[in-house]
Amino acid sequence: MSGVPWFPAWAIKFSSPLENVSVLISEIEKWRPDKRWSLISYDVAASEVHLWSVWHKSRSNEQQERMIARDPTAEFLRIISGTRQIKTAIDRSGVSKGDKRAWLVRLPEIDTTGGIGETSLPVNEYNNHSRDAERLIEIVGASMIPRRPFPTVEGLQKIGFLGEGVVVSAEMIEQSFLLHASMSDF
Repeated sequence: MSGVPWFPAWAIKFSSPLENVSVLISEIEKWRPDKRWSLISYDVAASEVHLWSVWHKSRSNEQQERMIARDPTAEFLRIISGTRQIKTAIDRSGVSKGDKRAWLVRLPEIDTTGGIGETSLPVNEYNNHSRDAERLIEIVGASMIPRRPFPTVEGLQKIGFLGEGVVVSAEMIEQSFLLHASMSDF
């Protein structure tokens, strides 16, 4: 969708498949500039619209003190996973042993009280945090991939929306991600 600014998410590639996820997460937590940085599984980011929609719901929950998770990054994972269960969210949307790629994300701190149609998405959020992202990527020994999020059937399977062998038309893949995220509070 044109007109939607880039979400502050950077595609990264690890030098080898992940072996020790907890060490990687600890490094990110140690060196991140603030607590709004996280890693998510590469396949679970479907588009700019998808990431902004998930962010809006998680940020709204945060501002209204209605989060199920204890921190904004876990709430974001929970919603992108379409579940109320934090452990399930981490299993579905967090980085896992064997992963070769991931997304480094930074969750904006913008007021969402007017609703998604009235929230002005910041055009420069990606650029404003790129230097910090590059530093974190270097610290964990990864490299940036020149790619933006795109919807895949594998991503729908990873978040638990599709079982093996289920077919979704190409036109409906992104909408399926959005629908799944919207069901996170049911």
